This record gives sequence, structure tokens and C-alpha cells, in this order.
Amino acid sequence: MLGEYRIAGRRAADIAASVEAGVATGALAPGALLPPMRELAGVLGVNPNTVAAAYRTLRERGVIETDGRRGSRVRGRPASAPRDELRMALPPGARDVASGNPDVRLLPGLEGALAQAARRYAQAPTLYGDDPVVPDLARLARAGFDADGVPAGPVAVTSGALDGVERVLAAHLRPGDAVAVEDPGWGSVLDLAAALGLRVVPVEVDDDGPVVPSVERVLAQGVRALLVTARAQNPTGAAVSARRAVELRGLLARHPEVLVVDDDHGHAIVDLPLHSLGGVTRHWALVRSTAKAYGPDLRLAVLTGDPVTLDRVRGRQRLGPGWVSRLLQYAVVELWTSGAVDAAAVARSYGERRDGLVAALRERGVRAYGRSGMNVWVPVADETGAVTRLLSAGWAVAPGSRYRVESGPGVRVTVSGLQPGDVSGLADALAAAVRPATGGRFD
Repeated sequence: MLGEYRIAGRRAADIAASVEAGVATGALAPGALLPPMRELAGVLGVNPNTVAAAYRTLRERGVIETDGRRGSRVRGRPASAPRDELRMALPPGARDVASGNPDVRLLPGLEGALAQAARRYAQAPTLYGDDPVVPDLARLARAGFDADGVPAGPVAVTSGALDGVERVLAAHLRPGDAVAVEDPGWGSVLDLAAALGLRVVPVEVDDDGPVVPSVERVLAQGVRALLVTARAQNPTGAAVSARRAVELRGLLARHPEVLVVDDDHGHAIVDLPLHSLGGVTRHWALVRSTAKAYGPDLRLAVLTGDPVTLDRVRGRQRLGPGWVSRLLQYAVVELWTSGAVDAAAVARSYGERRDGLVAALRERGVRAYGRSGMNVWVPVADETGAVTRLLSAGWAVAPGSRYRVESGPGVRVTVSGLQPGDVSGLADALAAAVRPATGGRFD
């Protein structure tokens, strides 16, 4: 069952640590079946409840998964091995269209904003007890939310979108709770759910966002939360349309106990309007990141939601990092007020490359999707083969396995590094590498 590896320990914490050590060293391979709890308890000479507690800890940490009578196994990809780290080395001369990074040519310089932030700090240094959110940032963020029709709510600041999502989930959910996530969807969210001990329930996605019958099904199954990418969905480029938002809001109104989290990481890089699902249920949040428009190293996102959720998020934040650096907050205020990013021009630039690639693939008989943002999703019949053939042709794409739960295979192409003259060659390589899959949506 475990080969030569022997689990050790007399306490639950020690047993869990022994299993984690085996996973970390590779002695316990992904998919390895762990001994039944009573069997391991007999070998270790401990109470079965002790082993049960150890296994429970391991499940909550995302190290193992349990499937009823089939027993407990090491997860195929433990939460300690993020999906983004599962990437192939880039051969010399190959073009990287896999990383998911924004076009650095469209990012503003930060030197002016940071210098202005330093000047503001010099006039009034931040001290313990100061408001964790800079008033100017809160005002600008709230005005932006109001302009996009986001329901009224307080504002918090987190260290990026994923930090905000994690804090909202942790404010309401506990290990074992079911959370509905787009499939295909953001790999980091799938990893985060596993690390929090949450049970992922996949939701189908099409160009207009989560598919209504699929959402209806998972709500009937009793999911505690629904995560939705408002626009520039990663990896498919989906964006919640006005009609789809109305349908989903009507459905969610019948499930007021469900936590709804909107991820608006595409703010300022897309030209499609925001259609938020917030405010329908008792607890909700919308997270708006600055990373895609202003640079990944500007680790800041603004967050709004219902008062209870925001109070819990800010209360727990006070016991950890305390606050997001006000220097960064001052810098974002400067970037927002100075008009450092021409959102319409950025959206147009990404759109020309994205739409151009989708159209070129269509001309070659290859289905592809990319309604908004910087990514194009291409369904394939053989994911590994397609990735390998493209790499041989000089193009490194992201394998769809990083983003999928149950949906069909595919590859993700990030267009941000493309020049106009690159589109035709990349489309040729994709057409030669993939065998178009049959079916609808993103299968």
C-alpha cells in the first residue's frame, strides 16, 4: 500500500506530520492509498480516534482526500504544489504564451506614483491605530463600485485578489464545506479551496459566464458559496452578460444563505460592463484587483460586500498583517487620479490580439474562445499531445489541466506578448497541433 514508507507517531499531530513528510520527499506518491484508520491505529498502538484526527488534519490541509469506502489517498496534486508551478521548461527560442502575465508595454511606470506616496508618507507617517484604509482610496474605490452598479457596502483593502477571496471564504466557510467554482477556472482558486479544506463543486461556463442549469444543480446540492469571475475569466475569457446576470440573480434569490464572491480582476483592461451578482444573498463580496492593469507587483485589491462579511475580513486582517501598506495605497490613489492607464486603449489592444487569434483559428477550422481579457481557450482532443507539438513548433502554451476539474481538455493561450504579425503563425501552429474536440461550451 505504501511501499517502504512507514508512517510514525503517537499523537495526531505527529502522525499527520509523518504523512506530510512522506509526501514532501516523494516517498508517498500522488494517489498513494493510506492504510485504513483502524489498521494504522493497530500498527502504531494508538486509539483509532487519534488516526482519524490526523487524517482530518491532512484533509483540511489539502494533503489527502477521502472517498468513502475507497479510503484515503494522497491528493494527485497536494495543495503545497500550486498548479502554476507545474510548468515545462521553456526551450531556447520558444515563445511563451503560457504565463498569463499582462503586456509590460501597457503597464504604467510606478516611479512617479511611488514618489508621490513617499511624499504623502513624509507629511503624515503611518502609525499603529491609523485607519487601515486610506480615506482617498476608499472614496475612489466606492465611487468606482457605484458607477458599476455594485451594491452599497464598506471597503477593505487586501494584498491582491486571491488574498481577498481567501479572507472572504475563511470568514464564512469551514473545512468540508462545498464551494462552487467555474470549470474551467482559475487554478489558484482551485488550489486555495483545497488548502482551506473546502470541497470543490464544478460549474459549467460558456461565453456569458456560469451556465444557469449548472448553477441551479449545485445550489440544489447544498453548496455554501459560489465564486464567479465577472469578466476576463481565466482561462476562457468569459464575461457575465446582462441577461445571464439577471438569470443568475433570480436563481440566487431563492438561496439567500449562499455566499457569493465576484472576482473583478479584469477591471481597467476590458471594455465590457460589469454585471455583479452581489447583494442578492445575505453575504457577498466583490474583489477588484490592480494587478492586471497596473502590474502584478502592486499587491493590492479593493474589496466591498455586506457589512458582516467585511467586518469579519477586517477583524481577522487586524490579527495578521494588520493592514496593506499605506504607501501602496497612496500609490494606487495617485495612479487612479492621474489617469496613468487608458483603460479603453488597453482593452482595445488586448481585444485586437485576442479577437484576431480567435478569428484566425476559426478560419482554420479550430474552435476557440476569448470574449474578454488576455487569454484564449482552445478545446483539444489530446491535451498532452497538443502541448508537446506546440512546444516543438516553438510555442509554449498552458495545459488546460491547470484549470480543469471535470471539463474537457484544452490549452490556454495568453495573447499579451503577441505582436500583430505573430497571430497567423501561432494560428497555423495551433491548427496543426490540435484536433478540434466535439461538443459545446468549453468541452
